Amino acid sequence: MEAGRVVTDAPQGRVRRQRSLRELLGSIVLGFELLVVFLGALVLFGLHSLPAWLALGGGAALIVLMIIAIGLLRNTAGVVLGWIVQLIVVAAGILVPAFFIVGAIFTAMWAYCMIAAARIDRNNRAAASAADNGTENP
Repeated sequence: MEAGRVVTDAPQGRVRRQRSLRELLGSIVLGFELLVVFLGALVLFGLHSLPAWLALGGGAALIVLMIIAIGLLRNTAGVVLGWIVQLIVVAAGILVPAFFIVGAIFTAMWAYCMIAAARIDRNNRAAASAADNGTENP
């Protein structure tokens, strides 16, 4: 502190990156699905429906894939990995038929979010581009 002047070394706030709607909705769907897969793996382990290594190891592997997909959703690779996760959850219905239902529900939500969000993001980019060019309709 100098004569009547306060010096602050507080760091400036970091500017957050604008996330696309596809990224936001995809992370929400995968986040909820992650919780369901975690609880499903615990139920399968507790009921001895599958061997422990398969129930817990398979659940853990799928959860890791979901976390990676959430982190990569800004790229096409994350969306593709999200589709792969959906296929794996549906395919898990071969081992436990209840996962056919869980997989169908989450795959439907994933498909809707990816299709609708891509359309909305495309429209938002077109509107922003038109506003930047001055061709926006009044």
